[in-house]
Amino acid sequence: MARLKNALRKHYIAPWKSETPDTKPSDKEYLPLAKYIVTVSDESDEETDDEGFYDGDGTPEETVISVAAGYSFEGYHDITDAAQKLIRDMKYKIGEDRRVWFKVVSSDGQTQWEAIANVSGIKTGDGDATEFEAFECTIKWISLPKETKVSDVVPGV
Repeated sequence: MARLKNALRKHYIAPWKSETPDTKPSDKEYLPLAKYIVTVSDESDEETDDEGFYDGDGTPEETVISVAAGYSFEGYHDITDAAQKLIRDMKYKIGEDRRVWFKVVSSDGQTQWEAIANVSGIKTGDGDATEFEAFECTIKWISLPKETKVSDVVPGV
């Protein structure tokens, strides 16, 4: 099994429009969330339930009943980066005004996950006086993302 660097996994966002909520953006509309991003962390949450059954020996079985999948991003704020601007412009908004289309492409470029997501924990222009401005946010899909195979891998998309 090959080991692949985290930087090969790609993260993209695109504007979500309440007027056409189910219309997926084209590949050209997606913006890479990558410039000056230092750390990406899996922020997925799972809810489980443990129950034992009479057809077994009574030992509780863990069942995953829901998954809220997403990622957090940390790095430096670049006021000229289009993806960071899209997120920065949501900082003082609530509800559906915090939604984006979110797509993640695996590090081997073969699989992608895509769905509507919420952006939270937005920090732009944060940090000590001697440091570069920080950038942070968390993006979580509002439903389980659709997994598809990437048939034509286009670098940078």
